Amino acid sequence: MGFKCGIVGLPNVGKSTLFNALTQTAAAQAANYPFCTIEPNVGEVAVPEPRLTKLAAIAKSANIIPARMNFVDIAGLVKGASQGEGLGNQFLATIREVDAVVYVLRCFEDDDVTHVSGKVDPLSDFEVVETELMLADLDSLEKRRANLEKRAKTGDKEAKETLVLVELALAELNEGRPARKADVPRDQMRAWRMMQLLTAKPVLFVANVDEDSAATGNAHSRMVEARATEEGAACVVISAKIESELALLEAEERVEYLAELGLEEPGLNRLIHTGYQLLDLLTYFTVGPKEARAWTIRKGWTAPRAAGVIHGDFERGFIRAETTAFADYIAHGGEAGAREAGKLRQEGKEYVVQDGDVMLFKFNV
Repeated sequence: MGFKCGIVGLPNVGKSTLFNALTQTAAAQAANYPFCTIEPNVGEVAVPEPRLTKLAAIAKSANIIPARMNFVDIAGLVKGASQGEGLGNQFLATIREVDAVVYVLRCFEDDDVTHVSGKVDPLSDFEVVETELMLADLDSLEKRRANLEKRAKTGDKEAKETLVLVELALAELNEGRPARKADVPRDQMRAWRMMQLLTAKPVLFVANVDEDSAATGNAHSRMVEARATEEGAACVVISAKIESELALLEAEERVEYLAELGLEEPGLNRLIHTGYQLLDLLTYFTVGPKEARAWTIRKGWTAPRAAGVIHGDFERGFIRAETTAFADYIAHGGEAGAREAGKLRQEGKEYVVQDGDVMLFKFNV
């Protein structure tokens, strides 16, 4: 199943450079002028998963297939985007389609790369972009409210319920706060997500620093980290330039380059994992001689729903799931050893899948 993280920010903050590194391609043109990305670029990236390699080694799997996530490189927004400035309307619409928003904020000084505001101020950049998203949400909700009020007066139950959520969002936005600050009842979360509000989406801050600051950060990135903490959001410090260089290296060269920089792993790994956590996702595995594969689901999903990610028939005809925890699978040398040790469980329709479960579904249709 596809989950999308939208990469947003002002022009020339490193969005396309980061996207290129993520996808290890040059699909997004990275150039020193605003709006160099004139079409939203979508890249599918593998989720780094060392557990998968260990499972494949035990099962002697012929192929390894990791879980994947989508990142969307969205052209730089500018002040006035909500009113159509720059390429605003087109790309605000694209943001509505993503599951989470990644704010890329420029935390490096470089006279050769122009800044639309004339100075490097990552918090100001964030506020410009966030304000445009809030204004777009306000405009959308005000237009929607009039129609909902008419329908609610006729006794339309769905309109009444939606109107409550609209008022909840407007209360936050009118106070200058994003819609994600609203206290939404748990049983209304599905309807809330269906409203596709730009500022209701979970957010991740990326502090794009210079090469010398990749390992330790700098004054700009520390400001971003503090703001992320205030927002209750995650923050990843990355040098997009380094990541784009790493993406072109072979595995051994990459390890040496990281060591020289004082880094334990690519910043992109942290970004992908943080995005995964941000979307409340987890991984389960299917393992056999043909392939070892990671599957992505949301936390809290039951075994039948998880099975449906593989194929709808698995969910419709679900009987049970033979399940082994990752640690038990490794400790006992695979499925047979886990079965002999009593670590392979037969789980039914009510079982909530746990991260790292190795599963074999039994079904009948």
